[in-house]
Amino acid sequence: MSVVRIFASLLAAFALNSAAAPVPAIIGTERLVLDTPPGFSDSLHLGSPRLQELADTLATASERVLLFALTDADLRAFMSGDPPIFRRYMVIATPVRLEKERVDSARFATIVGDSMREMGPAAGGDDYIKHLDTLPEGTQSLLAELRRDADAVSVLQGARLLVRATKFWESDKWRYIVSTHTMFLLRGKVLQLVIYSNYEGKQDLDWIRSTTQRWLEDLVRLNRR
Repeated sequence: MSVVRIFASLLAAFALNSAAAPVPAIIGTERLVLDTPPGFSDSLHLGSPRLQELADTLATASERVLLFALTDADLRAFMSGDPPIFRRYMVIATPVRLEKERVDSARFATIVGDSMREMGPAAGGDDYIKHLDTLPEGTQSLLAELRRDADAVSVLQGARLLVRATKFWESDKWRYIVSTHTMFLLRGKVLQLVIYSNYEGKQDLDWIRSTTQRWLEDLVRLNRR
């Protein structure tokens, strides 16, 4: 291994340890603490324009990204100069227009209602691959509603992307992606929690659902006064 490669590996290990620490987030006058699930680390502290640009594409123009978490393996690969796989990643964002406001339960319910209407009805049945195959490439579809409480709503969405072959003996293939979108109220602030995963089978659905629930519970506990 070259000296440059060794240095890159040491730098990646240091960055990974730093990224695993809780992330402070100031929204208006409220100071929150964000954290990632085990096996993931925030990447924004690296100050990489490439990662910041990618994170911004995962939020709307009216949202500010607070955290962009990659798997520890992807973060190590990026720091070592190798391409990340991006099989799973996650984002926390907040609506810019609400940053200076303290949102109560009634206002939150209105925001949730407007957002749900924009998504349209959920797909029927549980054969998500079959459903996504009927949609144009890149079209996001609401697959199921996972949770709706006074302070949190969570849905499952899916899409498919065509991955072009990079070698002449290979064929183009479809990549299916599922994501959970959770809007929740935390100490008067609205946060949008999004988790993405490749969809290859039931195990991916089980993982993304359980990770969404645990992450939300951990964030609430972490910010409990």
